[in-house]
Amino acid sequence: MKQIGKGKVRDIYDVGDYLVLVTSDRISAFDVVMPDMVPFKGSILNRLSAFWFDLTKEVIPNHKVSIRDADMPRELQYDEYEGCCMLVKKLKMLPTQCIVRGYITGSGWETYKENGTICGIKLPEGLKESEKLSVPIFTPTTKVTKGHDENISFEQTAKLIGEELATEVRNKSIEIYSMCADYAKNRGIIIADTKFEFGLDKNGKLVLADELLTPDSSRFWPVESYKVGRPQDSYDKQFLRNYLTSIKWNKKPPAPKLPKYVIDIISAKYIEAFEAITGEEFY
Repeated sequence: MKQIGKGKVRDIYDVGDYLVLVTSDRISAFDVVMPDMVPFKGSILNRLSAFWFDLTKEVIPNHKVSIRDADMPRELQYDEYEGCCMLVKKLKMLPTQCIVRGYITGSGWETYKENGTICGIKLPEGLKESEKLSVPIFTPTTKVTKGHDENISFEQTAKLIGEELATEVRNKSIEIYSMCADYAKNRGIIIADTKFEFGLDKNGKLVLADELLTPDSSRFWPVESYKVGRPQDSYDKQFLRNYLTSIKWNKKPPAPKLPKYVIDIISAKYIEAFEAITGEEFY
């Protein structure tokens, strides 16, 4: 077993024919990893991704092989890794992140106020913050290991990966988002936007990969408190971002130590989102 990657949250190990993605309890904000762990976060994200992969497998194949601890290498069969590992197929990953936005919020809301667009896409006049868009929009970005990803157009995406593949990626991204957003809304959660990643298998077939529809890669809002015209309550990292903004952190390393109450609230939000979507008790 050889470690071949370490991200802000995930570690990647090569185990021969497959890879193992280990989702840790680390949490990041503003592209900086916090010094404190969030209890159960890794297991929640791993199990939630697995749930969505199973739900969408008829729409598009995915890289998941197993999340059973017994299927992992012996070196990862310890308590600290329990529930956090996913055995996955090896793929040739595409050099883009596929963002789908169903609601106007975040950076999209800021640019819309300035010039009526989101990532260069012209939208109708008069939209309000957090309003649902008439149709979801596809707003891809670059994928970089350091620094910030940059928004790119569909045309730029087509230059990177070819027009036929770019069209397939866009269509599948919107299809998956729409299907899962409808499912989640019936469970009391609005998925405002999300990020997908894709790869190609050895036959050149498109495969859904990485994490899927987690509070780290998506904006989750509770249906019961949703109201157009203002920021929303959330199950995602927005609570952490709001806290860090309130203490006027400069968004540069080193990150400040988090109070216990902040960690506890974040952990509870992740568990609540998992249980609402899957219908399972986390513990």
